[in-house]
Amino acid sequence: MSNKVEQATYSHGHHPSVISTHARRTAADSAAFLLPHLAPHNRILDLGCGPGTITADLATYVPDGSIIGIDAVESILAQARSLASSRNLSNITFQTGDANNLPFKDGEFDVVYCHQLLQHVKDPVGVLREMRRVCKSGGIVAAREADYSSFAWFPEPTGGEFRDWINMYQRVARANGGEPNAGRHMPLWTRLAGWSSEQVTMSWSSWCFTKEKARSWADSWVGRAVHSDMAKSWVSMGFGREEELVKISEAWRKWGDGGYGEDLIMVVGNGEVICRC
Repeated sequence: MSNKVEQATYSHGHHPSVISTHARRTAADSAAFLLPHLAPHNRILDLGCGPGTITADLATYVPDGSIIGIDAVESILAQARSLASSRNLSNITFQTGDANNLPFKDGEFDVVYCHQLLQHVKDPVGVLREMRRVCKSGGIVAAREADYSSFAWFPEPTGGEFRDWINMYQRVARANGGEPNAGRHMPLWTRLAGWSSEQVTMSWSSWCFTKEKARSWADSWVGRAVHSDMAKSWVSMGFGREEELVKISEAWRKWGDGGYGEDLIMVVGNGEVICRC
């Protein structure tokens, strides 16, 4: 095991407006690139599992195996355990932990997976090395990370508030020790972690939200823009004022209500890697 501890700060925090967004994620929309590689007997480790919706879905793909979800925040794991119980999943467990220093022996898992984790850590290469350590020879390390500079939306708020939002998030995330454009860094990070280019398959996919899903995304950011840890950091770090956040929040509300146009599209680009051990 490594002796490292996480030094970056999770920029989004755990306000209900954040967790409600995470709780809508599924294996189909967030791990489709991994699903063809799973076998019923696999033992999986899911790092940064949050409320556990993806973890619970993955558990159904390994009925003869098992999955462990790891997160740093115990209160979120309580929600994950409740979800697993409600779905009668007996091959799933959750525990707190630090991805920099996993409490497992070398080669314990067939698949080690993380989703939207590497963008929030101080040393993504070190975390990938730790993921590789606990993965069996012949197993898979898989990761999927958003790339904030690749976000696209329509229609455009007339005051440029969404571009202000992206710039705000990028600034806060980097100040907190993360890399908000993690998606495009994945090939480099895997090479620095010890994989050859022949061992890594890179892909790119997007969440594309329209209609009700776009309105739900907008509704979450109405709250996140003013109540999340990101919003608090924006003010406490001296980057801007609360009035700017309120303006962004109001733009999200107007956008979701069709105030700039009814044909809503929000596209979130994600880089993905399958690394063979």
